[in-house]
Amino acid sequence: MRFPLINPAPSVAVIRLHGQIAAHGRGALSDAALAATIERAFRRRRPVAVALSINSPGGSPVQSGLIAARIRRLADEREVPVHAFVEDVAASGGYWLATAADQIWADAASILGSIGVISASFGFQELIARHGIERRVHTAGGSKSWLDPFRPEKPEDVARLNAILEPMHEIFKEQVRSRRGAKLAEGRDLFTGEVWLGQGAVDMGLADGLAHLQPKMRALYGDDVRFLQYGARQPFLRRIGFSAESVIDAAEEAAAFARFGASR
Repeated sequence: MRFPLINPAPSVAVIRLHGQIAAHGRGALSDAALAATIERAFRRRRPVAVALSINSPGGSPVQSGLIAARIRRLADEREVPVHAFVEDVAASGGYWLATAADQIWADAASILGSIGVISASFGFQELIARHGIERRVHTAGGSKSWLDPFRPEKPEDVARLNAILEPMHEIFKEQVRSRRGAKLAEGRDLFTGEVWLGQGAVDMGLADGLAHLQPKMRALYGDDVRFLQYGARQPFLRRIGFSAESVIDAAEEAAAFARFGASR
C-alpha cells in the first residue's frame, strides 16, 4: 500500500535558456518555443524557486522582452523567487533574460552586459559594378528600398535606422534600470555595449555575486532540494547534429558566441 509523502523535499525548477534568441530557427530561444516549458516550470510541483540557466549571446530584442515578461508574470502570480545563473555568456538579449530574475549569479569567467543594440550589413555596390552587374529596383514608396546593400549607403537611410535603434536602446536600458534599480553602480555608463567578466559585473551591479546553480540553491533552500530540469525540446535530427540546416544553425550560433570570446 502506497502513502503520499507528508513533507516532500522542496524542488527548484531549472529552466535552460541556452542559444541565440530569435523568432524562428531550429533551437532558437523564442517566446512561442518556450511558453509551455516556462509555464510548466512555474506550475508543476509548487517549486520553492525557479533557476534560469543562461548561456546566450543575445538576438531578437522582441523575443528577449517577451520571454522575460512571461517569466516575471508567472513569478509574481505564483510568488516564486527567480534566480539567474550565467554560464559562459549573458550578453545583449541574453542579459535581458537574466534581468527577469530577482537575483543574478555568475561564474568568475562569465561574460555579462553588452547592453546595446546593433544592426549589421554589407555593401556590395562596388563588387557588382566591377563585374558589370546592374542593380534594378522598382518601388512604390520612396523608403521601400532603404539600406539596399547593392547600392551606396545614403545619409537619410542611416538617420532613419538610428531613429529605430536609439529608442530600442532606451527600451533595453529601462528594462535594466527597472529590474536592477539601486544595485547599479553610480557614475558609470553601463549602457555602451561594454561587457564585464563575473566579478566586474558584480562590481557594476549587473550581477549579485559569484555562484553556481546547485550549490547556491542548496545553500538557500536546503541540502535536500530536488532539481527539476526544463528546456525546449529540439528535433531529433538536430540533437544528433544531422542535416544541412543544423550545420548552418550551429555555425551561426558559434559565430554569435565568438563575438564574446566564447566557443560553442
